[in-house]
Amino acid sequence: MTTLYDAVVLAGGAAKRLGGVDKPAVRVGGRALLDRVLAGCRGAGRTVVVGDRRPTVRPVVWAREEPPGGGPLAALDSGVREVAADAVLVLSADLPFLDEGTGIRLLNALTAASGAGASEAAAPDAAAPAPDAAAPDAALLVDADGRDQPLVAVYRTDVLRRELARLATEHGGLSGLPLRLLTEGLRIVRVTAGPLASFDCDTWEDIAAARARIREHGNVLDEWITAVKAELGIEIDVDTGVLLDLARDAAHGVARPAAPLTTFLVGYAAAKAAAEGADGPEAVAEASRKAAALANRWAAEAERDTDG
Repeated sequence: MTTLYDAVVLAGGAAKRLGGVDKPAVRVGGRALLDRVLAGCRGAGRTVVVGDRRPTVRPVVWAREEPPGGGPLAALDSGVREVAADAVLVLSADLPFLDEGTGIRLLNALTAASGAGASEAAAPDAAAPAPDAAAPDAALLVDADGRDQPLVAVYRTDVLRRELARLATEHGGLSGLPLRLLTEGLRIVRVTAGPLASFDCDTWEDIAAARARIREHGNVLDEWITAVKAELGIEIDVDTGVLLDLARDAAHGVARPAAPLTTFLVGYAAAKAAAEGADGPEAVAEASRKAAALANRWAAEAERDTDG
């Protein structure tokens, strides 16, 4: 099941705990925090970023809160004016480990709790309401400490607009109002997730922790490949193991410098095949198989000559 949604990313704020730096531009793993969040919501039909304009990894719609620096509710009000879908994924711009699955789980939890059905990705940990319960207005991520995360959430667009308008009327505007006021009047379904989904970077210690984690042995290759693909503007998914095996075979069967040169040539061949209509990942796999077989033949000849 495919459900269309838009996304609003809040990329303003003073970042006082970071000394006032431009937090969305702070890099983790070579990528700006904002770009990491944009990659995590790339399935949105339209993505609105509320904050100062800047180069981004993909096209977005820009908005600015009134007045500038007016806080999260004012920023959210400006952003939601630009969306068109029935549901909107709301995110802060300081989530280094956000992935697309988080938004899908929230979206499916909201639709499932409303009795509209859900896809296979529906969150198994979202509590289902009683059959006669009113449909929820939002699905919020809950962090490891049990705290609601209203800036990692999916809202019904019409309800979000209505609540923001109500708050503006009751308080004479949205500037400076705390975010918690938004969810107090909403029917919410909560979705639990691992600690990384809601990990945000408020301090330099948080930034250091995020940078350290992506360099851990189990994460560094995936993080590096993702960063390279973002830098080069490509989205192809490939079997990393196949390429690593190819590099090993070329290094051992031919010569060590053959490893990077061979993987480059495989990439070039795959790009050429894709330009001619072939499936990208399959083209990489096929080129890798051919090159690996050649490396093995090369090594076998050397072994026969040595034995002879």
